[in-house]
Amino acid sequence: MKPYRVLLYYQFRPLENLAEVQKIHQSECIRLGLKGRVYFSSEGINGTVAGTLEAVASYQNFVEHTLRFTGIAWKIDESGFIPFEKMKTKVRASLVSLGEGDSPDLVPNGGRRLSPAEWRQTLETESDILLLDVRNRYESEVGRFKGALCPDIENFHEFPEWVSKLTAHKDQKVLMYCTGGIRCEKFSGLLRKNGFKEVYQLDGGILTYAKEENGAYFEGECFVFDDRLTVPVAPQGEIISRCALCDQSESKYLNCSNMECNALFLCCDACAQRDLGACSVPCKNSPGRRPFDPSDFRIPFRKKGVVFPELGRAQK
Repeated sequence: MKPYRVLLYYQFRPLENLAEVQKIHQSECIRLGLKGRVYFSSEGINGTVAGTLEAVASYQNFVEHTLRFTGIAWKIDESGFIPFEKMKTKVRASLVSLGEGDSPDLVPNGGRRLSPAEWRQTLETESDILLLDVRNRYESEVGRFKGALCPDIENFHEFPEWVSKLTAHKDQKVLMYCTGGIRCEKFSGLLRKNGFKEVYQLDGGILTYAKEENGAYFEGECFVFDDRLTVPVAPQGEIISRCALCDQSESKYLNCSNMECNALFLCCDACAQRDLGACSVPCKNSPGRRPFDPSDFRIPFRKKGVVFPELGRAQK
């Protein structure tokens, strides 16, 4: 058993006194020695935190009983290390934003939830469905359900504009999925608002499905927004993504060592060492390139901050 636990969770419910809730939450996380990232909005709470088994159990009790977010569907992973450097909390306008397409009526009018067992049964028994990945390109690139439609976008707020490309599927059964379920809550509502008749979402997302159905019909790994970057889904999952520089099988990401670029790209160990962590020859030769240490180049995410396009800045 690994010594640390990583929680991923969310809950939509009206929340007031956001600054005060944030302050109480931050103090408790510091007391428990937790690290991670948690967002508050008038819509509710969305977060991922990591710590010891005892600290995480105390935190769950705190969120459910002190903050009164009862009945959260926790996604819990084991980890050999804490994949965050700090504990950060922030008040946001929305928990997960669809940009100009966002609206408070999306979640209450979202699609029907399918349990992991129901999801698997549907995949096994029905053929006339649209299987839709509502994550970003760099997430679906390393892992996805077989046969899924994966949009070539880099931020969730780009989805409203992309919906117009799905017009031909309005009368088709749509099954959508994401990492933990929160993005499906809003995007399923957006589809229904745009006239899609049968919209379903994977309850608990890929992470819950991995534990309950052993990742059946999922290819590759699941991208996560912390220092782990990817986690296995199926017990003996294959690698479906490829190094951007040499095209060999690879599921590990790096941020380009050129600080002016900082692009998140798939890179094997050999190419990383050969090109000093850069994504291209110009970046390798750039005066803005960070020093490259071949002994720990998979660790520097914490030192320099991993840049996730979805979050918009380095996580330092």
